[in-house]
This record gives sequence, structure tokens and C-alpha cells, in this order.
Amino acid sequence: MCGIIGYVGHRQSKEVLINALRRLEYRGYDSAGIAVLQDKTVELHRVEGRIEGLVEKIKNKSIVGTTGIGHTRWATHGAAVEMNAHPHRVGSVILVHNGIIENYASLRDDLIGRGRKMGSDTDSEIVAHLIDLEIEAGATLEKAVRTVLPKLRGTYAFVILSEKSPKEIVGVRNGCPLLIGVGEGESFFASDVQAVLSYTNKVVYLEDNQVAIIDVGGVKVTDAAGKAMEVAVKTIKWSADEIDKAGYDHYMLKEIYEQPQAIANTIEGNIDHKNEIIRLIGLVEHERLFHKINRVLIVACGTSLHAGLIGKYYIEQFAHIPADVDYASEFRYRNPVLTPDTLCIFISQSGETADTLAALRAVKKNGIPSLVICNVRESSLARAGDMVLYTNAGPEIGVASTKAFTTQVAMLYMFAVQVGHLRKSMVHERFKELTKRLIHLPILVEKTLSLDNEIQKIARKYHGFSCFFYVGRGIYYPVALEGALKLKEISYLHAEGYPAGELKHGPIALVAPDVVTLVLNPKSVADPSNPSRPAELSQMYYEKVMSNLEEVKARKGEIVSIGTQGDETLRKSSHHFLELPPAAWGLNSILLSIPLQLFAYHVAQMRGTDVDKPRNLAKSVTVE
Repeated sequence: MCGIIGYVGHRQSKEVLINALRRLEYRGYDSAGIAVLQDKTVELHRVEGRIEGLVEKIKNKSIVGTTGIGHTRWATHGAAVEMNAHPHRVGSVILVHNGIIENYASLRDDLIGRGRKMGSDTDSEIVAHLIDLEIEAGATLEKAVRTVLPKLRGTYAFVILSEKSPKEIVGVRNGCPLLIGVGEGESFFASDVQAVLSYTNKVVYLEDNQVAIIDVGGVKVTDAAGKAMEVAVKTIKWSADEIDKAGYDHYMLKEIYEQPQAIANTIEGNIDHKNEIIRLIGLVEHERLFHKINRVLIVACGTSLHAGLIGKYYIEQFAHIPADVDYASEFRYRNPVLTPDTLCIFISQSGETADTLAALRAVKKNGIPSLVICNVRESSLARAGDMVLYTNAGPEIGVASTKAFTTQVAMLYMFAVQVGHLRKSMVHERFKELTKRLIHLPILVEKTLSLDNEIQKIARKYHGFSCFFYVGRGIYYPVALEGALKLKEISYLHAEGYPAGELKHGPIALVAPDVVTLVLNPKSVADPSNPSRPAELSQMYYEKVMSNLEEVKARKGEIVSIGTQGDETLRKSSHHFLELPPAAWGLNSILLSIPLQLFAYHVAQMRGTDVDKPRNLAKSVTVE
């Protein structure tokens, strides 16, 4: 989950590295460092803590050189202290690393037995020692790297400098993201495209076991054996301006407010406007497959898993296909029963989530069809899937996911509705009606954002409380899970999501006057085109949740409810009531998410936590 940058070119590399590390800090911020080649000597500076500490440390130093590497760390092996910060220097070798070397202990013992002295507690330093040994024996930097790689077991992306090969930087990846930025007379290595967009929008995405060398003359990419490879240069459509805060206090708040446009971007391009129906671009060549699918398995982690849980309701409701949802970290290590008529859906904002990527690779080995839903084009997950649907949410920098979540849910809605139509699970008129309602979703999200001032007042009242329950039934239960996760992530408060009916099976024992329960209980706009979901069912859900609300009130718990505009019954039963614009069952889950994101944001801000960079977390989980 660490952030890596490397630069060779005509600019002063110190400024390039610092600028890029600021863009990458959401990947980890336990420590930071840069190494700049000055003539044939590398000047290295590291600090414990954030990038600004590094900036302060070097502000009065003359660091001149047009080649360098940098790193911002999310600690795995070794505490978050300066001696474990990257870059690591061993002899002539300077190295930065993202990932985990699983056999580092045996390698370390062997190196110590050979008289090598360790300067850190990290697995990364071991690799620098191994490369340095090869260079001492007469190998070039490139050859030394190739010799060492077969000795390593684990996941990694390395970027490496050597004082004995001062004109080049070597990069290699296996399971962790690494790309090359291709500029005019300059080249970059980076973990994410955000790091280089200020300089170039031309990138090459490295594949596993490829080795790349960048110098002032350009880029060379080879396979593990050293054979030169043709690579595709991609043009990135995101701009550097999209990554800035645009006047907002935090990236998270900016990204919450970007959701109307982000959802519109998800929808646009996937609508056949002539016929007024959903037509997902990523499924066009695979539509026949869905007549054979009799089960869907959704695999994801964290927020993406919550989106998958909502997707389960969509798929079963609209497509009439049994659907299950599995944690990628659990799926990998058991023996799931998969048959050729199973479709596995993998969801990840970054497309680099380690467990999800490993689960996809395991599925592909068994010949099971796979579909990827992600935001980042040409990511590892996107390239590995049989089919891919891009959410087009734009860059999401805040660690706590917001627009990535709602666009994933919108994509799952479109997928389920289109597959339902392909399988003739719904009449064409209903297909058009569901499409029409979806197209109006961005407007409904815009209206929901107008609740912000009211949500701030509620947050001000409750930000000193320490326990929060989020409850809902049916498709609103996963939204409760996601709302609780948001509060936990950025405010460090205890928050749990439950199916409302489960409160009395244990959790209600914790209800007291200092406990807040957020009740998700919207009504659904009547759906005359859907005879399979009678109004009586929606009313029954509503009444059941009202009963659960009263159980909490009877024990003097505080109630914040979110429901549909004009619901006076829910208003009178609550200490605070937030009104959503009227919406259909399938879209209410997205609207409900917006107030929960804003509530978490304001509580965290009032508690003084770092909203965009919460402790112990990183944006992309690229290690197990």
C-alpha cells in the first residue's frame, strides 16, 4: 500500500519527488523519504511521519540532481520509525519497495551469516543487500536485479538506483502496481497515475515479472529473462486538476459532493438513448453468456463488499439469479464450490486490492467466467477479468471511499437490470421504466446533498458520544454496514451495522441514553410495473423497522432516522429526522448512503481527526 515514485529527466528531481509523494500520501503516511543522485553520489533523506515533515527537514538543503526516487510508507515489517523508512541504502544500492517479501526471515538469516549488518527491521532492506552483493561481484544493476528476483517469494514493486549505474533507474513488479510515465525527455516510475499527471498523461502499465529501465533516452521493458517487449502507451483522461481539493477542506468532502457527476459519468455511455434502455459497454460481446449463468458470486473487500451485498439484492430481484457475497480474504483460502454456470464478480475501486486480485486469479485457473467492476482503467484487476465494467468515478483520494461506493452500486444496479432483461426476467416496459428512473438518480443525489447543514447540526450534538448503531432491513442493511464503517474509519468511534431485526438478539443490551441509533427506513415510490414486489412487502418492512425503533426508544436510546420526505410517523418517533427525496426501492440505497457519509465526515472533523488520512489505514490495500 506504500507509494513509490522514480524520476529521470531534465527537471530538478527533488521537486518532482515531493510533488508526487504528496499525490501518493493516501497510500500510506507512516514515514517518507527521497534519494537524489548528485553527480555519482546519492543524497538520502528520510523522516518518521508525513510528507510535510520531510519537506521541513530538507527545506534549507541544497539538493541538486535530475534523477531520484521517493517513497511514502504504510508500515508492514518494522515499526513506523525513521530507520525503517524508505529509501533503503545498502552499499551502492538505493531501493524503495511496496509489498511483502514472505521469505524475508530465511534470507535475512543467510545474509547475517555472511556478515551483512542490518540497518532496519524491514523485509525491503533484505532485497537491497541481495542486489548489492551481485553488484559487488561485478553485475550491472539490471543484471543484479534479474539475478535476485527468483530468490524472492511474495508480492512487490521495486524501484532501484545504484551509484555505480548513475544514468538509469530499474523498476519491477509482481502483484503490486507499478507504472511508467512517459514524458518529453523525462520518464517516471509510480505506484499510481495521480503521481505523474502533473507532468504527463502517457503511461505504460507494467505486468507481473516485467523489468523496466528508464533513463534520459526513454524506456526499455523486458520480460524476466531479459527479452525486450513491446508495450502499449495509454493516454489517461483524468487531469491533474481533478486531483486537487478545488476549495474544499478535505478530499473526502469534495468527493462526497462530486457524487451527482460521478454517478452521471457511470451511467452515461452505458445507456442506449435511442431505445431508452441500459446497454453496458463491457457486456456487449458477452450477452449470450448470461443465458447460461445460474449463480452469481460477488467477491470483494471493505466498502466494495458492502456494494456487493446491495448488488446481491439487485441481482436476485431483477435477474432472478441466486447471488452470494464473499470476503476476498476468506474466499482465497477455502475450497469454494464453483461450477461453469457460475459468474464471479470482483469489485475494487483501485483494481489493485491484493486479496481480490488473488481470488480472481484462482477463479481463472478453474475456467470460471469473471466480471470486474472497478474505477481505474488498465488496473491489474481490469486486465485480468474476462469482462470489465468501469465506474468512471474519477480519481478518489480520500481514504474513506464515498463516490467509488455509490458508483459501484449504480453499476451493479445497471448490471442486474440488463441481465434481467437478457434472461427475460422482466418485460421490456419494466426494463425501460427502471432505466428511466436510473437516469434521474444524479438529480436525487443532488437534492440529498442539501441535507448537509442539518447533518452538521446533528453531528455537533452527537460527536462526543462513543457508541453508534446503524440499522436497516433488506437492501438497507448493507447501507447500515457501510455507514458504520465510514464512522469507524475516520472518527475512531465504535459503530456497528445490523439488520434491524437482530438488535433484540444481543446488541440491544448496549442501548442506553448515550448510545445513538441511526435508523434507515425510507419508503419506496410505487412500482406498478413490478408485480413481483407488491406494495404490501415494502409496507411490512417499514412497519417492522418502526417496531425496532420503538424498542430502542423504550430503552432511552437516541434516534436519528433517515426516511422519505413527508413521513410524519417517522419524524415524530425520532429525535432527529432526515428527509430523502422520494425514490424507487432500487435507488433508495444510494440516497441513504449520502447522509451517512456526511455524518461521518462532520463527526470526524469535529473530533479533530485527520479525515483524509485516518490512522493505520491506506487507500489501496495491495498487501495481505
